[in-house]
Amino acid sequence: MNPKHADAPSTSAAETTRGRLPKWLRILLPALLILVWFAGAGIGGPYFGKVSEVSSNDPTAYLPESADATQVRKLLTEFNDSDTIPAIVVFASEDELTDADLASIGAQLEQLSAGDGGSAADGGTIDGIATGISPALPSDDGKAVQAFVPIDANADISDVVGALGDSLRSAAPPGVSVYVTGPAGFSSDLSAAFSGIDGLLLGVALIAVFIILIIVYRSLLLPVAVLSTSLFALCVALLTVWWLAKAGVILLSGQTQGILFILVIGAATDYSLLYVSRFREELRVTTDKWQATMRAVRGSFEPIVASGGTVIAGLLCLLLSDLKSNSTLGPVAAIGIVFAMLAALTLLPALLFAFGRAAFWPRRPKFEPEVVEAEHGMPTGGVWSKFAALIKRRPRAIWVTTAIVLAVGALGVTQLNAVGVPQSDLVIGASEARDGQAALGGHFPGGSGSPAQILVPESDLQTAADVLLGHSGIDGVSVMSQDSPSGSAPVTADGISAFGPPGTPAPAPTVVDGKVMLQATLTAAADSDAAADTVRTLRAKLSDAVPGALVGGVTATAIDTNTASIHDRNLIIPVVLAVILVILMLLLRSVVAPILLVLTTVLSFGTALGVSALVFNGIFQFPGADPAVPLFGFIFLVALGIDYNIFLMTRVREESVKHGTREGILRGLTITGGVITSAGLVLAATFAALAVIPILFLVQIAFIVAFGVLIDTFIVRSLLVPALGYDIGRKIWWPSKLAKAPKVAE
Repeated sequence: MNPKHADAPSTSAAETTRGRLPKWLRILLPALLILVWFAGAGIGGPYFGKVSEVSSNDPTAYLPESADATQVRKLLTEFNDSDTIPAIVVFASEDELTDADLASIGAQLEQLSAGDGGSAADGGTIDGIATGISPALPSDDGKAVQAFVPIDANADISDVVGALGDSLRSAAPPGVSVYVTGPAGFSSDLSAAFSGIDGLLLGVALIAVFIILIIVYRSLLLPVAVLSTSLFALCVALLTVWWLAKAGVILLSGQTQGILFILVIGAATDYSLLYVSRFREELRVTTDKWQATMRAVRGSFEPIVASGGTVIAGLLCLLLSDLKSNSTLGPVAAIGIVFAMLAALTLLPALLFAFGRAAFWPRRPKFEPEVVEAEHGMPTGGVWSKFAALIKRRPRAIWVTTAIVLAVGALGVTQLNAVGVPQSDLVIGASEARDGQAALGGHFPGGSGSPAQILVPESDLQTAADVLLGHSGIDGVSVMSQDSPSGSAPVTADGISAFGPPGTPAPAPTVVDGKVMLQATLTAAADSDAAADTVRTLRAKLSDAVPGALVGGVTATAIDTNTASIHDRNLIIPVVLAVILVILMLLLRSVVAPILLVLTTVLSFGTALGVSALVFNGIFQFPGADPAVPLFGFIFLVALGIDYNIFLMTRVREESVKHGTREGILRGLTITGGVITSAGLVLAATFAALAVIPILFLVQIAFIVAFGVLIDTFIVRSLLVPALGYDIGRKIWWPSKLAKAPKVAE
């Protein structure tokens, strides 16, 4: 047939009379699908710049309701009668500050306190600064001054902190450095780091995928169609997630947003690659675009739905998490996967139906049924035919060798330090808040500005204070008091201290529901191991001395977060394995094959985690890892890594029914080799793009998942699984009928 007329209707009677819709409906249906997706993307696109309106990066918001830090945080605003985040301003000099320096600093702080919202050095106002700025507090060595500046929690923390720092630095005395640190400073750093999600992360991911697709297809139109499918799926998913977050149904953070972007782009592209492969196959045996489209949809529907369903099931297991940052990721990411599947099975088929063979230009697939018949449905030659031939010759040697290599790599897991990292190390690169904390710790008690907050019954105030004052890790204790000009009053062994001349009565503590709140300044930095040890010890002592006492604050929040993360990791990983195993058993109608697939995927995950631990410690010299890193790495690698085994084994089973198990394995590997390798490269590239966001957690997840996907793609799915399956033979399908097929079929 003349290739110029390749899209003309086939003359086959079967194709002209069977399974056809009216011509007008075959044109109208794809057009409607394209219009619906265009409308969804048009509405959802503008929401990329609005995610910050419904997201929060406050760690306390994601703790379990039962956590001590959560309960303390809930009552904090009732004690200080405001919803603010403290910023600690540090003025530091290498030499002792002069009286003139101190006077200048004091004047700056008074100027900030003047009027509504404070005033900048140039006379303008800094919106977002609340009332209650503390006076200058000099250090014992005379080389530094600190002050507490409350910032409205509803303001744009990053903008307020930036304006505050610029204002104070512009009028600082010569030789005096100014830093804005504390909870507000670190929140500002996180906001700045996450600011690149909408633009930089998305751009890098899309460019990486586009380049890979250009190389794979050597076509321009097809990559555009595939990327459009992924981007439209992301727009509609983001639209859905945004409104759910707006309604308070789910919590959204910058971390969750970044993972959603990458997951949807990677998954939608992978599913699209599978469909494109099927569509190309069908175009070689039919000239009817509609027939090719319907057959491609039917052929790719089961593996795409099975793969997406596996990922969704794994993600929804996160709902079992105590930590809301984990549990909220489950439904958010699952929504993304749903739209990725829908786009790959509706929008992409509609686009390719519209373009026909022109979508593959300049390498249009030829109508060559005789060639396909001569190949018996399996392409000959090429690298994957050589892989199949190698596996056929030495299956046992191949799977044993690859299993040993992977097991050796997995030994590095013991070096993974996933017990949490200091707040100051969450952001990679320059950090004013981190520098400010170092300056603060050099001149003041390390925990200044981020005290432990202790909630106790009013009658036990002094008992609790005595426990706190008796610990070497505590530098001082105060009680929150609205009667005090500073909002709190010092507490000593003799009780609450009075302000003013002798005879001035001590301010009364603020009482909420019969409880008072003490603040204990830690001698060590609030995010250090020493501070964590102090808080753990205080919790134990207070539970004996003051039953019902609750300890919160920055340090307690970090402790409770790590505890919840470890609990989630130990609970969810086994559940995910069990769920995926059941899904595979239903899909493959077998017991042996799913068990082997899960075991190989777990081995691959262990290798990825082990090698990553060595790289993190030896090359990047990271300070450690969050306890959630292994959990997230497991969810993405096992749920997504099993996708490639599903793509492979569903085709292997299809071929095994016709040609026997061993021949089916070789055919499945040869037919799916190109598309699965392309899908693996795309997914690895998209997850690697997470590394452009300078957040330690995301950089580590990016490396673990990208490296693990490459292992799955080039070792597990290409060598280990096919060789192991070939060596076992038809028994791999036990107990289905396929396991009892006549030996001649082997």
